[in-house]
Amino acid sequence: MIERPRNGERAVLVRLGLGAHVDPADLEELTRLALSAGARPVATVTGRRERPDSRFFVGSGKADEVRTVAEAHDADVILIDHALSPSQERNLEQHIGRRVLDRNELILDIFAQRARSFEGKLEVELAQLQHLATRLVRGWTHLERQKGGIGLRGPGETQLETDRRLLGERVRVLTRRLARIKQQRETGRRARAEIPVPTVALVGYTNAGKSTLFRALSGADAYIADQLFATLDPTVRRIRLPGGTPVVVADTVGFIRELPHELVAAFQSTLTEAREASLLLHVVDASDPRRDAHRAQVNAVLAEIGAEHIPQILVYNKIDRLNALARIERDAESRIAAVWISAAERHGLELLAEATAERLARAARAARVRLPPAAGALRSRLYERGAVRQEVSGEDGSIELAVELPDVELLALARHPGVHVIETQQPRSPCTAAEPYLQSIVSAGAAKLS
Repeated sequence: MIERPRNGERAVLVRLGLGAHVDPADLEELTRLALSAGARPVATVTGRRERPDSRFFVGSGKADEVRTVAEAHDADVILIDHALSPSQERNLEQHIGRRVLDRNELILDIFAQRARSFEGKLEVELAQLQHLATRLVRGWTHLERQKGGIGLRGPGETQLETDRRLLGERVRVLTRRLARIKQQRETGRRARAEIPVPTVALVGYTNAGKSTLFRALSGADAYIADQLFATLDPTVRRIRLPGGTPVVVADTVGFIRELPHELVAAFQSTLTEAREASLLLHVVDASDPRRDAHRAQVNAVLAEIGAEHIPQILVYNKIDRLNALARIERDAESRIAAVWISAAERHGLELLAEATAERLARAARAARVRLPPAAGALRSRLYERGAVRQEVSGEDGSIELAVELPDVELLALARHPGVHVIETQQPRSPCTAAEPYLQSIVSAGAAKLS
């Protein structure tokens, strides 16, 4: 069996261009991933193929080259910047005589190092076990079926079967624990939803500067480092925008190209902060020549988690590297589309705050709601939010308010016990996804009032 050192591995990096030459930016990202995982890159092997080889992925000739390079540099591990099948990974390990990790395993290893919260650690472990389930045969091919003897004859159970059974039991335990944590999170979200405060989530490609921006906006002591996936666990803080509007700002995990499906599936609860936000601040490294490609990759992950319809403001960060000025860009409808800032230098933060307040206000819908007499605390929170435009007291002690709130917050208000939405008007910017449900609430409220 191959010895597998855990720390300080000397790594050979392998990247193929499929149907094209290797993009230097992809190779640079692989190097940063290797460094983030704690490896020491000692050599790089590149090549070009029209399609992957079914046996080695890289082809037999390139596999020989990787083995020669690994021997020359006394490498401990081979990092392949592609997703390998279990058989391809096993064949390469046997051919090269060294441990082989594909891109998915490399990213999973980084996540395992960076997770800090109990929930984050459980999610990473679950993702690793789900990935390992397809590769158990790789680690146990040296073991034969248990041999029989007097009183022990029969098929018995292979070590592989034992491991699969134990792994399946651990996956079920982790799934149950995460389900309980998810239920606790949902309870907290429902409690927050009773207070109509919009949530703004920071999303973006890893190392785009989200945590730096989060610290600049909220003053929170967020961990910042010039490395991929510096922070994994979401952090939430409450701030006030110009005009006194309170919002909740959430910093989320960074995205990356070809993010392993296991991680997207396992981190659903973490990514809920983005999926249930009122507005997304899509942070982009303005100095990165591949910023447009990174934008597209982030949007692809957002679509995968069901957050593609949430309004966005593009935040072009790190303009200090371009010697550019902070500014706001608008689209053809005069709606704010992008803000150029430098979070590290704190340039343009006031423009971003104003843009966020304006974008949230443009999505507001005018409505008339009736609150029960006992909802004094809710009324106070609506006034604190700055959402009340008019108030009329009823003879029975109820309170009728004219408010302006985004659809997501109006829906949360409508779910509060005893609250009835009497009438709604078109929002100041289209927000049609919730329209049918809002109309059903209005009809139900009118029926109860009559």
